[in-house]
Amino acid sequence: MTNPRMPENVPDFVTEHLQRYLDSNGEDGHEWSSAGMGDHGDCPALLLTTIGRRSGQPIITPLIYGEAGGAYVVIASKGGAPTHPHWYLNLDANPEVDVQIRTERFKARARTAAGAERAELWDLMLIIYPTYTELQGRTAREIPVVVLEKE
Repeated sequence: MTNPRMPENVPDFVTEHLQRYLDSNGEDGHEWSSAGMGDHGDCPALLLTTIGRRSGQPIITPLIYGEAGGAYVVIASKGGAPTHPHWYLNLDANPEVDVQIRTERFKARARTAAGAERAELWDLMLIIYPTYTELQGRTAREIPVVVLEKE
């Protein structure tokens, strides 16, 4: 995927973080400052590039992540909104994604965790970013837990 665009209608702190990550080629931005995200310190961040399900164009999004069993885990919280984030809908339509962690870039396949796996990974992500509990409380939808497996 080449020349991804930034997502639309995201808070300024997300856009600023993404720009910093891109401008430094991953040297700055892996640790996402908690500014705008609560009081939980810095969180590890990756860049996820999906293909827009309507536009067919690559879209890049910074996300907090964790690691489990050689894969990476992200949460489709959208701040506890009643609908899934666009990046999740995009990967649901096309699970082939690009990922950047620090300066490393790789292709991955995304899938939504379910059942016991979801519960285990959700608990892992709560250690990294406890605010996910609050965000789940804001919405009736079950917030998806996404596993990114390197190809």
